[in-house]
Amino acid sequence: MINKLLEKISGKWIFLIIVAIIYLIMAIIDFDLVKNALAEFIFLLKKIIPVLILVFALMFFSNLFLDAKKIRKLAGESAGVKGWFVAVVAGILSSGPIYMWYPLLADLKEKGTKDGFIAAFLYNRAVKIPMLPMMIYYFGWPFTIIITIYMILFSVINGVLVEKFLKSK
Repeated sequence: MINKLLEKISGKWIFLIIVAIIYLIMAIIDFDLVKNALAEFIFLLKKIIPVLILVFALMFFSNLFLDAKKIRKLAGESAGVKGWFVAVVAGILSSGPIYMWYPLLADLKEKGTKDGFIAAFLYNRAVKIPMLPMMIYYFGWPFTIIITIYMILFSVINGVLVEKFLKSK
């Protein structure tokens, strides 16, 4: 009977139940530790909720307005230079924790976005427009311009290499 019940419950729920049991055991052993852990969790949750909302809104609107055909045209196999441009600019403009973007990127990949474009997007997350003035202040204009151009160029090279390595598999 227990085996049949466990077969019906997905691994996600089993994991959640195990974590809850561990928290209960820890609460019995050291309640203050569990209270502090939950407070940190709530603090982190408050911090990431705006980004979660943004990413889910983007996913909603991408599902609403972008069908697989449009995505393949914009960022699929035949996208060419336009696809690289979109990946680079989107990576630079994206904000928030990177793991929050994974669901959207996975959704775009399922609809036909090339792996190389996803790699370029992820690589360009290191180029942050709000940080450029500080970078210029500490390192100067020449360094900032050169490193930014190199990061953009290497993001495309990285994307091409990802495409080649994944095609060879």
